[in-house]
Amino acid sequence: MKIVEEIVTGHDRAQRIFDPFCGTGTTALCAATHGRESVTTDLNPFLVWLARAKTARYSAEVIDETRNACAHAIDLTLHRAIEPVPAPPIANIERWWSADDLDFLRLLRAAIDHATHSDTEARSLLLVAFCRALMRLSNAAFNHQSMSFKDDEQLTLPLEIDKVAIFETEVRFVLRGAVENPVGSASVMLADARKLRQQISGTFDLVVTSPPYANRMSYIRELRPYMYWLGFLSDGRAAGELDWQTIGGTWGVATSRLANWERSERQFNSAQLTRVLREIAHPDHKNGMILSKYVAKYIDDMWAHFCELTGLLSAGAEIHYIVGNSTFYGVLVPTEHLFAEMLAELGFSHVECRPIRKRNSNKSLIEFDVVARWK
Repeated sequence: MKIVEEIVTGHDRAQRIFDPFCGTGTTALCAATHGRESVTTDLNPFLVWLARAKTARYSAEVIDETRNACAHAIDLTLHRAIEPVPAPPIANIERWWSADDLDFLRLLRAAIDHATHSDTEARSLLLVAFCRALMRLSNAAFNHQSMSFKDDEQLTLPLEIDKVAIFETEVRFVLRGAVENPVGSASVMLADARKLRQQISGTFDLVVTSPPYANRMSYIRELRPYMYWLGFLSDGRAAGELDWQTIGGTWGVATSRLANWERSERQFNSAQLTRVLREIAHPDHKNGMILSKYVAKYIDDMWAHFCELTGLLSAGAEIHYIVGNSTFYGVLVPTEHLFAEMLAELGFSHVECRPIRKRNSNKSLIEFDVVARWK
């Protein structure tokens, strides 16, 4: 948020701001909070839903309606006066929640639906709180870049957890944020960053975004608890299909399909990229060929995105891409320099790679702000 806010407030003349990789809606919310018009897109329907909930304006009546619906849902849950929803089809769900916690969440999820009407702001707010509560009750650990699970010692608790109190706490947290309405406007759209001009109209003065990194971390995998509980995913096949569609996706079917994937004739050509791909694919590297294709596809997808982006920029528009580099078998993938190459080839000027911070103890892994100006 701090990085985005510094960029947005530093461009007071930029009235229309775009984020083609929405994530949780940080850029859109920040821009709208500062009175600008913002548009953001994502290929993941859950993230689109979440960003819409975060950037919406909520009236006092809606806040009261949500509080009343919360009380009703809790009453239904405590008295087991509602048929629980089926457990979501998450593989090895017992790793995620104990039988008791799962029983509570199934009842609460059904109660929220009963206490609210479909597609209402009150339901959205309660479901955001539900997502926060289900992770607090889960066995998930967040001491690593990718999600893992707590060990047996971490799971030992001396006292029974008050599950209802956890949900009530999260509802209060969500409603405190909901009363802080942005003064600007935010539009959140389901769209592919490689096909933007099919759905986005008008031009933008400023682009602030953080695209997926080329680090084989699947955002679908990380988000699946929410996506299953809220009905955005129905099975593992659907999760793999969505991951294949996303830029940088590499989970399930996305990995297996890389074996038959080939670069198109409209690929981005770069001597630096050719060297990196060749070194990753070295015969001494067990999965080198697959990972080489993964990096190639990531760069080709970003090239397609940048080609689309040029048709949505006003003269003199500035773009900021927050991205990290990565390594495979000790081979550095200088993502920031490859981005800079692509932007220069498309006609951008004033291209810079500004280091922001180190990502971990490996000194070669750094996050950058890749900055450029449209002609």
